[in-house]
Formats: sequence, C-alpha cells, structure tokens
Amino acid sequence: MKFHNILIKWYLQNKRDLPWRKTTDPYPIWLSEIMLQQTRVAQGMPYFLAFTTTFPTVFDLAKAEEEQVLKLWQGLGYYSRARNLHKTAQTIAFDRNGIFPDNYTELLKLKGIGEYTAAAIASFSYNECVPVVDGNVFRVLSRYFDVETDIAQASAKKEFAALAFELMPKENPALFNQAIMEFGALQCVPKNPNCTECVFATSCAALQKKKVHLLPVKLKKTKVRNRYFNYIVAVDEMEKTFIRKRTEKGIWHNLYEFPLLETEKPEDFETLAQKINQTFFPKNEIESLILYNEESIVHKLSHQHLYIKFWKASLKGEIKNGIDLDTAKTFPFPIVIHNFIEDKL
Repeated sequence: MKFHNILIKWYLQNKRDLPWRKTTDPYPIWLSEIMLQQTRVAQGMPYFLAFTTTFPTVFDLAKAEEEQVLKLWQGLGYYSRARNLHKTAQTIAFDRNGIFPDNYTELLKLKGIGEYTAAAIASFSYNECVPVVDGNVFRVLSRYFDVETDIAQASAKKEFAALAFELMPKENPALFNQAIMEFGALQCVPKNPNCTECVFATSCAALQKKKVHLLPVKLKKTKVRNRYFNYIVAVDEMEKTFIRKRTEKGIWHNLYEFPLLETEKPEDFETLAQKINQTFFPKNEIESLILYNEESIVHKLSHQHLYIKFWKASLKGEIKNGIDLDTAKTFPFPIVIHNFIEDKL
C-alpha cells in the first residue's frame, strides 16, 4: 500500500475537528496559518475564534486600527505576525477588492506570507499541487525515510519539498498536506512517539534502525541573549500612571509599556533610583521606590531571555500626560506586562 494511502486513511480516522478545515475560503485559512506559526493549536484556537468573530471578513480586519489588532493578538507573541496580518488584509481589501491570489507564486508576494503559508493557502483553498513543509513534515519524512540532512540548512526545505511532492497524490494535494501535518502533530511527535501503535511501524526506516530519537537532525544552535529590564510603574498624587508606545524596531514594536530602564546586569536600588529620576521624571520628586518582585520574572523569547523587574515609583505632584489605570488597561501590552497589571495593579 502506498505511503499516501496509509497516511490519508490514518488522517480520516484521527483528524481533529478544526474550524479552518471546514472551508476553502482563503481568509480563515490564512488567519489560522499565520496564528499557528510557532503556536500550538490549543493556544491559537481562542485567538482564531476571537479574530473571526471581531473581524468576520478581510474588509473588517483591514478597516480596524492597528492597536485593536494588537490588543486582540496580545499573548500570542511574535507581534510582527499581527502587524503583517493587518497590512496584508489592507492590501487584499483595498488593492484587490477582497480577493486573495489563487496561486502559490502570487501569494508569496504578500507581506508576512512565506513559502509554508503560501503553500498551505494554495493547496487548502485552491487545491494547487504544492507541498507544505513545516516542522511536522520535516520530522515525519526524515524519520520514515531516514533522511539525515540538517534541517537548519537553507537547502533542506527544497530537499524535503521535493520528497513530499513525489509522495503527494496529484489529484488531492490538500488532503495529503493536511494529513502529513496532522500525523506529525498527533502521532510522530518530537519526543517519545508511540511507535508501536503507528501505522508505519513496519515500514519506518528510523524505527527499524532505532534512530527515531535522533531525527530530524538540527545542528544549528540558536544563540540566546540575556537582557535585564526594569519597568518603572509611576504613580502620582492623582493615582495616575504613565505608559509609552514602543516605537523602536525589535521585540514588541508598537506595543505599550511602562518607562523602561534596560541595564547590562541586575542593578542595585541606589543606582536605579538615581537613573529613574534623571531619565523619566526630572520634574517630579520620587517619594518612594519599591520593588514589586524581588525575583526577576524570566520571559523567554526565541533568541533572548528577558529578566524583568517592576518598580513602583510614588511621585509628588502630577505626571505630565498621565492616565488612570483603567484607561491604561485598554492598550495593547506585551503579555508579561499585561499579566503583571492584572495580578498586581
């Protein structure tokens, strides 16, 4: 029995009931694919439902303010995805009259849509014969065929795409793509897969050679940078605070935050107190400065670990451009600040 026949039979018996699988409309398919990049289905599902409820069409998303989009995205991470999503919605709605490109090559030209997402939309919406290659596909194919190519290499995607294309039934590429991704997500999982219960137990090369735990090969290590963030939660005599928009490029672009002092290492109280007054509130005397959290909150991102402390600075007088806390809560924050506000303020 051919690989694709076994795989598709397994899929039809085991697939999850997911809303974006019940349509060929490219809008919800595109939304789901962008949201599920580096995000588990269980985490992404509430966001997908919130977006499709708030923005039922690409026109609704296009007409929204960026801050509304970022607020709804809050907690999903990789916020450039949300900004690109919004810009691409505007392109589709205003430049293309709401009509998505109907092929892989044209989809690739849209902001925020890479090879994987373009292939997913092209196959799921238009049944174009183009393979999707994500982490699940790398894992399934490398194990089944014992492919030792380092998937961190730029050339790996072409190699695996060619293999997937060879296996794909040309009359139903969408079903094959869904099946192989789902198989990697549910059965051929990264750690401790249940190989004895696998439909490919008798034909998987990695299982026969006892190499399942060694594949796929990924040699390139991500270098992680440590950063030390001190957020200053100022409170004046009117019980108002101050937040700013993070306009510089990099993490959390266009999200809001409290005044931030980034230091090379954890700093002591005296050093920070002096810097806070000079940097942020030269016209307000600081009556007291206390730490909300003695231990740093460690927030891990793909290439950096943030060690975060929140400081309460009680100020004399009134903060220029201060806002009350209820108003502040309506702005989009990085999830670590949002959680702090909900928990402590």
